[in-house]
Amino acid sequence: MATKLSSVLRFQPLRLACVRAMSGGQFGDGAGKGGGSGGSVRDAGGSFGKMEAAKEEQYFRQLQKEQLDKMKDMLEDEVTHHERQIRQHQEAIDHHKKRIGRLAKQSGSDSD
Repeated sequence: MATKLSSVLRFQPLRLACVRAMSGGQFGDGAGKGGGSGGSVRDAGGSFGKMEAAKEEQYFRQLQKEQLDKMKDMLEDEVTHHERQIRQHQEAIDHHKKRIGRLAKQSGSDSD
C-alpha cells in the first residue's frame, strides 16, 4: 500500500492553487484593472465583472481545499500503513527474542 501511495505522490503531485494579488484596482473592475483582460464580462467591469471575479476566486479556493483534503487523507493512510508495519516488526522482534531464549535454555541444559 505504501508503494502505491508513494507512486501516486511521485507521479501525480498535487498542484495547489495560489491566490493571486495584483495592484491597480480590484478584480472585475475592467480591462487593465486587476489582472488585464479576463473575457468580455470582466472587460466590461461593473457588477457582473466583480461577480465573475468572485466566482473565479471561490472556485480556486474550493479546488485548493479539495486538494488539501485529499493530501491529508493520503498522509493519514501512509501513517496507518507505517504504524501497522511497526506492530508487525515489533511482533517479529518479540518472536525472535523468545526463540533466542528457548535456544539459550536448551544449550544451557546440555552443558550440565
